[in-house]
Amino acid sequence: MRETLPMAGTPNRAFNTACGRLASRLGISQSSARRKVDIRAAAEGVRDPEAKRELAERMLAEAEAEGVDNGELLTSLLEALASERDFMTED
Repeated sequence: MRETLPMAGTPNRAFNTACGRLASRLGISQSSARRKVDIRAAAEGVRDPEAKRELAERMLAEAEAEGVDNGELLTSLLEALASERDFMTED
């Protein structure tokens, strides 16, 4: 008889949502945001999934309080300068 392995726990939807909002605010991937939360949770000794969700939401509030929008910053860095707008390189 074949033994079945237990399924991995389903991801916490609320935690993933909080990390997704944090990722959007910081202009990073969701996995990077989750990693930031996990690192901070480890530093603060937080292990409970609900407490980690609260930590992610607190980190989002901190990012919003700082007023820096990395998404807008990246967009502005990718835009061409007026003096270089019509510049073309030759092949």
